Amino acid sequence: MQDFVAHPEHGIAWISGASSGIGRAMALKLADEGYKVAVTARDHEELAELQAEASDLSGSIIVLDGDVTDAEDMEHVLASIEYGHGALALAVFNAGVCLPVHAQELKLADFQQSFAVNLQGVVNCLVPTIRHMKAKGQGQIAIVSSVAGYSGLPSSAAYGATKAALINMAESLKFDLDKMGIRIQLITTGFSDTPATKNNEFPLPPLVSVEEAAEQISTGLKSRSFEITFPKRVTYMMKLVNLLPYGLYFRLINRSSGWRARPLDKHAPPVMPHPAE
Repeated sequence: MQDFVAHPEHGIAWISGASSGIGRAMALKLADEGYKVAVTARDHEELAELQAEASDLSGSIIVLDGDVTDAEDMEHVLASIEYGHGALALAVFNAGVCLPVHAQELKLADFQQSFAVNLQGVVNCLVPTIRHMKAKGQGQIAIVSSVAGYSGLPSSAAYGATKAALINMAESLKFDLDKMGIRIQLITTGFSDTPATKNNEFPLPPLVSVEEAAEQISTGLKSRSFEITFPKRVTYMMKLVNLLPYGLYFRLINRSSGWRARPLDKHAPPVMPHPAE
């Protein structure tokens, strides 16, 4: 079955976590391409500002408040799209939270919130979306993951675990979705200039702007690739590093991040808020 590639004439695009960062930039990019874009987040004011900013674009923004951690909310969002605006052609599940985790001060809440937003939040969106697209016989879904899902990184025990799960989940679902006419893609980002990277605890390569990230994702959505990954100099390097034996891997990450020299009792930075807030 030929892969379905969504275009504005096919129906609505839906972006979760659209009030800031990559999600917001993607909403503007797709609206500029002519899509009616349904945007979801918990901060109504931010979404309303986004809608106003898109007023001069060829497409438009549809504000649908909702919390991805609430499965009933996501059912209502999909119902609002389906019965109020038309068929859902493209879904980009982007909402996420990055909470630094340190073994010397583990907090159950950091794992619970990370799993609820980053992993269960995607599942809460996927279930009604796949049901809707199955009935239509076509659709396109993209899930935003991260290079942190390729392998373990310092302070990333919760965030990285959720992103690794998303990678595995997208890979696994592809086998059945291919036969249903539903195209699924994985968006694996390097390090973008978003709220999640503002207080990072180790040196990062040059950050990609959210506008450049949106451009890369838009191009990837039109391609035949399963994985949309950028910047490739970072993501491909992480793929290669992940092939190293563990002894070399930990030595390299410790050296490049300066983590071994970091005092164990150094206080962690403030936790990052849900980017949809």
